[in-house]
Amino acid sequence: MDNLFSEGLTLMAFGMGFVFVFLTLLVLVTGTMSRLVTRFVPEPVAKAPKARPRPAAAGSAGNNDELVAVITAAVHKYRK
Repeated sequence: MDNLFSEGLTLMAFGMGFVFVFLTLLVLVTGTMSRLVTRFVPEPVAKAPKARPRPAAAGSAGNNDELVAVITAAVHKYRK
């Protein structure tokens, strides 16, 4: 019984040691890769957003007729 218990403890120690070494290597490799990527691959430069034309005021006679027609069609389509 004593021999079986010592074999179990040995197997547990080797298993836990293997997992510890693997996770340590994983952290080191991931950190190294992160540093290499940030050093050699620059971040993409964000483009300035294009200025969109401002919509016409509610009181102007611009596209109000078309806007009213579109809204009316949408209301009629989805009203039940």
